[in-house]
Formats: sequence, C-alpha cells, structure tokens
Amino acid sequence: MSGEANAMDLVFKALADPTRRLMLDRLRGQDGQTLGELCEHVGMARQSATQHLDLLVGAGLVSVVRRGRERLHYLNPVPIHEIEERWISGFDRPRLRALSAVKTQAEEYAMAAETPDDTSGTADPVPDYVYVTYIRATAEQVWRALTDADLTARYWGHANVSDWAPGSRWEHRRVDGSDAVDVVGRVLEAEPPTRLVITFEDAPDSEREASVVTFTVEPHQDIVRLTVTHEKLPNREMLGGISKGWPAVLANLKSLLETGDALPQAPWEMNANAHA
Repeated sequence: MSGEANAMDLVFKALADPTRRLMLDRLRGQDGQTLGELCEHVGMARQSATQHLDLLVGAGLVSVVRRGRERLHYLNPVPIHEIEERWISGFDRPRLRALSAVKTQAEEYAMAAETPDDTSGTADPVPDYVYVTYIRATAEQVWRALTDADLTARYWGHANVSDWAPGSRWEHRRVDGSDAVDVVGRVLEAEPPTRLVITFEDAPDSEREASVVTFTVEPHQDIVRLTVTHEKLPNREMLGGISKGWPAVLANLKSLLETGDALPQAPWEMNANAHA
C-alpha cells in the first residue's frame, strides 16, 4: 500500500467516528481550543478525548500548537480538501458547485437572520488561522525561503526585505518594478532556523492593532513540518482573505523547495478567478 493511500485511510478512519466529527465541528466553530475546553464541549473525560484527538492528529485533521504550557488544537482542512478533490469534485464539478453555491447562500442568509444586531458595540471574536504543510527540505532551507528577498520574490511575487533581527522592520515589496510596499511589520522573535514571529500590517495607516504571524519549522529526518499561525486578526474579511492567500503562497514555497521551481501559474490567481 502506498504512503498516500495509507494516509487517506487514516483520514477516512478518523472521520468515521461521530465523536471525532463532533470534535472537528467544535474546532470549526472555535479554533485553538485546549484539551480541557474540548472536553467541556463534547462532554467527555480527558482520557477518552485524548485518544480521539490523537487519531485526529495522526490523520492530519487537527494540528497542535504549543503556547507556553498549553497545547492548542486547530482544525487542519487540508486532508478534507484532498478528499473533496479526489472523490467528489472530479465526478460532477459544475453541478456540485452550483448546488454548493445555493446551499451556502441559504446558510449565510439563515445565519444573518438568526444573528441579533449587536447593540453592545462588541464584535464577535475572530478566530486565529493555522495552516500546516510538510516539505521535503531541511529547516535551514525553509528558513532561507522565508527570509531571503530573492527567494520570496520567486514564490510570493513580493520580496520580503529585512535583516530579520528582533525589533527590525520588514517590508513586503512588489517586484513589478514599482517597489511599492503592500505589507509592513516588525520582527518580534527570530530563532533561526525554527521560529520567526512578525507583525503583519496590510493597512499601516489605520489605527487598528497589527496582526501577528508565527512561522514554526520542525525538522524530522528528511522533511520539515511548517506551521503558520496568523493571530489578532481585525475582522472576518481579513480571515477570509488570508484563508485563501496562505495556502496558495505555501504551496508555491513547497514546490520551489522540492522541485527547484515555483508552480507554473500563480496559485492565488485561482482565487481571483473563482467567481469570474
């Protein structure tokens, strides 16, 4: 049995249990929960919940991010997306897309109808975004890909420019000849080659607090696990944007490191044309 088939079997096995599906639903509603919080939501003892979580983590459906002494659990949608691509979309993509659009519109309308107006002036909290990918590379290669201006220009379409010392400014510069800067920030932490924390300001003239991006690089033999956590998001509009942007950028990074070339077309262009 191939490694890909075995990985898919783990995903199907994990999804077959209603308790584990409930856990995924709870994380979809509120990402970044501790074990204790999940136990409260599913009404289960810690030992039983841990066994279910271990299976979800093993299948790649849940990612764990350490925050001090806490272990926070995040939903990782990539395996489910791969199931959709392999087992669903290819059969009748146009009809399924149309049905999905109708269903989504109905659900959005229902949510809008059921959500009371907020008269307190306090908006619903925006969840953190976490994305995990595995790359055949060394930690040093991934670190260089994240911090080298020439490499970021190849897979991101922007050059990330900084000396990457804590406290230093970094800039996300266009490479179309204009040298325009679309994102700026500060380096909060830099521990080559395993951890980089930066602020991320895509509207630096606004008064809102900057969001924070953490890159965690964990080497394991011939591969690394790269986890990107984007926190302190100001609104759900930005969450929607980065939820499309980060997977596209990191797919291009992965392709560059594993094959020597970025993807033949910029993957974020698919998102731009999705509703064309």
